[in-house]
Amino acid sequence: MASADATTDHDGAAFPVPELRERAEACAARLCEAGEFLLCSHIDADGLTSAAVATAAFERAGFDFETAFFKQLDADAVASIAATDYDVVCFTDFGSGQLDVIAPREEAGEFVPVIADHHQPAEAETEFHLNPLLEGLDGASELSGAGAAYLLARALGDATETDNRDLAALAVVGAVGDMQDNEGGLSGANEALVADAVAAGALAEVTDLALYGRQTRPLPKLLEYASEARIPGISNDQAGAIEFLTDLDVPMKDADGEWRRWVDLDGDERRTVASALIRRAVSSGVPSERVDALVDTTYVLADEEPGTELRDVSEFSTLLNATARYERADVGLAVCLGDRGAALDRARTLLRNHRRNLSEGLQWITNEGVEREEHVQWFDAGTRIRETIVGIVAGMAVGANGVSARKPIVAFADKGAGETKVSARGSGFLVREGLDLSAVLREASRAVGGDGGGHDVAAGATIPADEREAFLEAVDELVGEQLADE
Repeated sequence: MASADATTDHDGAAFPVPELRERAEACAARLCEAGEFLLCSHIDADGLTSAAVATAAFERAGFDFETAFFKQLDADAVASIAATDYDVVCFTDFGSGQLDVIAPREEAGEFVPVIADHHQPAEAETEFHLNPLLEGLDGASELSGAGAAYLLARALGDATETDNRDLAALAVVGAVGDMQDNEGGLSGANEALVADAVAAGALAEVTDLALYGRQTRPLPKLLEYASEARIPGISNDQAGAIEFLTDLDVPMKDADGEWRRWVDLDGDERRTVASALIRRAVSSGVPSERVDALVDTTYVLADEEPGTELRDVSEFSTLLNATARYERADVGLAVCLGDRGAALDRARTLLRNHRRNLSEGLQWITNEGVEREEHVQWFDAGTRIRETIVGIVAGMAVGANGVSARKPIVAFADKGAGETKVSARGSGFLVREGLDLSAVLREASRAVGGDGGGHDVAAGATIPADEREAFLEAVDELVGEQLADE
């Protein structure tokens, strides 16, 4: 494999995550040898950006490939992949957790898997496997699926003398979409991807007000919907948010009488609003850690138009979720690859629908509440919340009225065909106490004839619809055992 030396690429830039270079190069070499293959990816924001990073790199390398998206990589999906004519299949943002299903297909000579993933691997081996967990890096917080795909792209760039560092910006969107940004921004291996994206001129790292919607929301809505801060008299209070802004010595409406957005304010105006917001939060008794988090590291895509959903990585990731989770992964992929016409228009329509569904789902949980077991809390939305977004809604509900942040939350939704989708969410605190939801959902789902996996802090499963009670009993017991061990 051609490279400048053991630590730098042909362009002189250091390989961003040295621990994974050898694995990335092996995967890249196998794809170069094949030249023709199938690319398969997941349907969330991380899966879409993974596919986009891979697609861009593969096109630059001149490969002949097809792309397919899957909601879940189960035995049926793997069987359908094996039935194609492709001898090599590249998996991004899944594959590791399904190795026990994939490996027998490989052993039978049906296809060679090349995996770039960050989820907990199943207990099976394969040769071309790029996953941070295999080298002691945290796949839930340090590197996303898109990050793994980017490392593959960097290795391909080395092999084909192509500079793929601009693709790191999409990897950052994937990491943020996978909720890997915490206080201080992205960390671990992700920091190296941020550095690559900044060096390529594709990303800017900015200390700013850390509220969702800085690019697109009118200022009152920005504050009213600031669930991150939960400031009494402002958050979830339209009149209170307007009153707060009106009392500041900053013009809040433009010449046409329309509310300005955060992006429309100059530096001094932003400092005025942020300072007043922090003072209000402190005086209202908001916990210090939430006050400190009001201003934090944020990321903007340098080439995107200010004031659009594509400029801020958090808003971009939400836009992508709004496409793939509604069976339009093709639209999200096209947007990632630069379509700012019909695909972006369609994505914006899907985004409006997605926001409405999230709002209605959260309201349903607020009205209905959650059930509590000894170690977990749960709700069964049936058909009232779409199974592709029930995990997002569950995560949003944690910390809201009646939903504890001290217990994992398990969400059920009807998947059809006699199956139930399960999504579980924990917290960094619970993970530090010993929680591993990937192990819990995998064991509990398989015990009732289903399957699952994911990360320690967030995982999913599919189970037979009539096995909910047995599954829930197993989950509660397993979580109890994990947290009791610490």
